[in-house]
Amino acid sequence: MNDAAPRKQPDTAARPASALPSEGTGEVRDGRDNNRSANRIRGSKATLSSVASLAGVSKQTVSNVLNSPHLVRSDTAERVKAAIAELSYRPHQGAQQLRTRRSQLLGLRIHQVPDPTVLDRFLHAVTDIAAESDYRIILYTAADDDREIDTYAELLDRWNIDGLVLSSTHSGDRRTRHLSDQGVPFVSFGRPWDGPHHHSWVDVDGRAGTRSATEQLITAGHRRIGFIGWPEGSETGDDRLSGWADALSAAGLARPEPRRGTNDFPSGWTAATDLLRGDDVTAMVCVSDQMGLGALSAARDAGRAVGSEFSIIGFDNSDAAVAANLSSLSQPLRLVADNCLRIVFNQIQHPGEGPAPEHVLLAPTLELRGSTGHPG
Repeated sequence: MNDAAPRKQPDTAARPASALPSEGTGEVRDGRDNNRSANRIRGSKATLSSVASLAGVSKQTVSNVLNSPHLVRSDTAERVKAAIAELSYRPHQGAQQLRTRRSQLLGLRIHQVPDPTVLDRFLHAVTDIAAESDYRIILYTAADDDREIDTYAELLDRWNIDGLVLSSTHSGDRRTRHLSDQGVPFVSFGRPWDGPHHHSWVDVDGRAGTRSATEQLITAGHRRIGFIGWPEGSETGDDRLSGWADALSAAGLARPEPRRGTNDFPSGWTAATDLLRGDDVTAMVCVSDQMGLGALSAARDAGRAVGSEFSIIGFDNSDAAVAANLSSLSQPLRLVADNCLRIVFNQIQHPGEGPAPEHVLLAPTLELRGSTGHPG
């Protein structure tokens, strides 16, 4: 993908004016009826030649539109694309791979996580958007990062993948340095938490999200707001906790001791129950919807009027949160996927040029539902 303005250059199909089709589809030139010609093309299997004929260009121009669109004038490219759509033309994948030396394949690892909601939505978005550029996703598994690095050799040698989309980044992540050193196009969904930022990444700003959620609760009148988080040392979890702490500090409010647990419903219930027994909080911000749903149950078990006097906000905007009427922060996962693919496609199309690493941080949005209200 190339965002640069197209270069002005003549259409590679140098044809006499008398041979070009007129804007009126039925005009006869050189004794040919263009309607009859187009109908004849549509009645057979679409080929590169038939697309070129219908668009009034050479086969090389059609090939350029498919493989090197920056070489073709925009008006010519649009005419070719219209012919491709009209004839339902599909390039021969094997021939295209021989020409471009690309497999049109990207690798993406499936991680085992307690709540796959986010990665599942991200995977669907990546697959959907990649297909728009005739790319397909090869999924693979690995027990750990070392085995994933071992898998790269097979993916590159056997499947000739064009690049990779990584996820679940963490401190000490060896994968990104390995791929950078090997010159493999890749981008990660997630930041390098311990730096340096030597590669391109796209991430969601969890800190900004929990700060906005906490500010919303403060605006609603809450002054004692707790936090239900993951075990200390979780980079994503600690980042989200920081946003809650930032908002309370900026408002001059005290910070109750955060309660923590693993990312599941029982841990959320236990952490919230402990907080409710030891503090007079009127609201909670939770590191995830799994924890938020447990907190929601605990608050109701404790007799709190959730949604009127007591408020709870989760994170991830999962289907379960929607069903439970839990307010939650929604990650812009389709926008994450779109940026990831834009970056890796740019690397693929400009091999050896070493484009500067891109770092994209996207803010989540707060979806307010029945679990938030005003304190009594």
